[in-house]
Amino acid sequence: MSTPFPFTAVVGMDDLRLALVLNAVSPAVGGVLVRGEKGTAKSTAVRALSALLPEVPVVPGCRFSCDPGGPDPHCPDGPHEPGAGTARPARMVELPVGASEDRLVGALDIERALAEGVKAFEPGLLADAHRGVLYVDEVNLLHDHLIDLLLDAAAMGASYVEREGVSVRHAARFLLVGTMNPEEGELRPQLLDRFGLTVEVAASREPELRVEVVRRRLAYDDDPAAFAARWAGEEAALRERIVAARALLPEVRLGDSVLLQIAATCAAFEVDGMRADLVMARTATALAAWAGRTDVRAEDVRQAALLALPHRRRRSPFDAPGLDEDKLDDTLDEFKGEDEGDGDDPGPDGGGGGVPPQRGPEGPEGADAPGESEAPTDTSAPAEPQPQGRPSAGAGEQSAVRATEPFRTKMLSVPGLGEGAAGRRSRARTEHGRTTGSRRPRGTLTKLHLAATVQAAAPHQRARGRGGPGLVIRKDDLRQATREGREGNLVLFVVDASGSMAARQRMSAVKGAVLSLLLDAYQRRDKVGLITFRGKDAELALPPTSSVDAAAARLESLPTGGRTPLAAGLLKAHDVLRVERMRDPARRPLLVVVTDGRATGGPDPVALGARAARLHAADGTASVVVDCESGPVRLGLAGALAASLEGTAITLDELRADSIAGLVKDVQQGQRGRQGPRTHSDARSRRAA
Repeated sequence: MSTPFPFTAVVGMDDLRLALVLNAVSPAVGGVLVRGEKGTAKSTAVRALSALLPEVPVVPGCRFSCDPGGPDPHCPDGPHEPGAGTARPARMVELPVGASEDRLVGALDIERALAEGVKAFEPGLLADAHRGVLYVDEVNLLHDHLIDLLLDAAAMGASYVEREGVSVRHAARFLLVGTMNPEEGELRPQLLDRFGLTVEVAASREPELRVEVVRRRLAYDDDPAAFAARWAGEEAALRERIVAARALLPEVRLGDSVLLQIAATCAAFEVDGMRADLVMARTATALAAWAGRTDVRAEDVRQAALLALPHRRRRSPFDAPGLDEDKLDDTLDEFKGEDEGDGDDPGPDGGGGGVPPQRGPEGPEGADAPGESEAPTDTSAPAEPQPQGRPSAGAGEQSAVRATEPFRTKMLSVPGLGEGAAGRRSRARTEHGRTTGSRRPRGTLTKLHLAATVQAAAPHQRARGRGGPGLVIRKDDLRQATREGREGNLVLFVVDASGSMAARQRMSAVKGAVLSLLLDAYQRRDKVGLITFRGKDAELALPPTSSVDAAAARLESLPTGGRTPLAAGLLKAHDVLRVERMRDPARRPLLVVVTDGRATGGPDPVALGARAARLHAADGTASVVVDCESGPVRLGLAGALAASLEGTAITLDELRADSIAGLVKDVQQGQRGRQGPRTHSDARSRRAA
């Protein structure tokens, strides 16, 4: 087993280390979500936590880590008689992003269950993580169906595995820790709320701290065991302090005035539900215990709010998480109680519990390792990177305008049946959804089609010597259920930012429409990309990504002006989709062109645009043109472009979900010319005819 990097050797990142330690003191806090840019030692710090956790008593031989003092009565390995157990280190279980459902919840052998009547169950990662830590690196990239299983287990403290009437249940209470890079996409609100605390991390901008980070990492890579031995004393001291704080935790008093401050803070920041209040109370209590106190103070409440509320106050995926600290201080002052401590006894590390001690043995240069007294890590959000090649403001260019308020859009979907990643947009063959048929299993059977299995086995019962009430099942009889659900697509936006779109009110409406489509893509778990064209060329403003908020930021700063190189925008889109098809052949693209259809620059620009559009039609790319043309005189150029794309044209007004009640618009491939929106009433008329 490899030697983990010592927790106390992590440089800086005070908030992250404190949040992890608080969960070690009080697992009821509910876990940590670590958000930050790549290369900031997020995973290193989380993995280092496992060495600090106290040992766990377990029933000998139990695969589900039952507590000998109160074993789970539903344990598949039970029943267990209460008694003495054995102690083992707390587990840090990692959930890979590409894990299967059976790997997470466990596998039930359906073949043995049908043929022998035996519940043969192989525990999954949820069973391994029981009474320990479940760590998900890049948690924002986890598939939706795995997220749903995690939510269910976290809410109920148990995992249920059901396969065609055969079910297994076992306890699954764990500390959930996740790391993510926001540039790669955001988490669903339901999963965000399950994390008790959230921390933003960024690389330090202090040269001295960066030097120390490199020095320690190189020393660890050269000899992990020797490096860990240098920090063994610091690790032991921190472990003892965590054990002492755990012992003190039941004695910590949470006064009414503190509860009022917590409730007032959650109300002031308009967080949804009551989980935030509970998490703040538990965090403030853990902070007091960590500081060696038995009373909770305002500084504990303030620190708890900074850790527990930022990810709960977001109202849309485009809102940056954060907290107005001035507003927080005003709220705490307004509801300050008389029974609050006077602050004369701040505890070992000052008010609010402080951060884990970090001073260690002298480094190779003979200087003390940087500790809390040195310059803190810069945890401010990194500046949004600007795409290369963006033209600077000049003659004929207008500055960026703000988008109108986003609205609910009609659903645009790719026709046919795909096999891409699970999502919520287009029809696809998936592991989850409604059952549409059966087939012989390829490899391990995962979803049994019971009726088809019985139908396949029934004609052979006499030949197999059936003598009792049960069926005689052979492996060849088993049938896998085929299911149909929804997939996520790659939605590539091609936005006209030329002078023809430069009317301030018009461009504001266009940005609002694209922002609305981005919000729709976020909700449907799509990847998005953004191409803009103006002047002489087109620009890939944002390569395909799961981060719709990054696309929204690019859109917000988009200036307008210049000529309309429509063909360049379509050709750039063709190149991007060609590369993406090689990277992820199963993810089907949806091309959304936002333009008035005009084209300028070069000889016969309209014909060039039509020729570029036909390239997409030849590739079978589903496409829709959002017609931005306005005014009493309309040229219908966007409709002609849609015809060349063999796609659909829709106006800005028709894009709204409430413009025609109940409209669901599919992008039609293989159809020439412009096709108008189809309503349910149209469908009823056709059926009646």
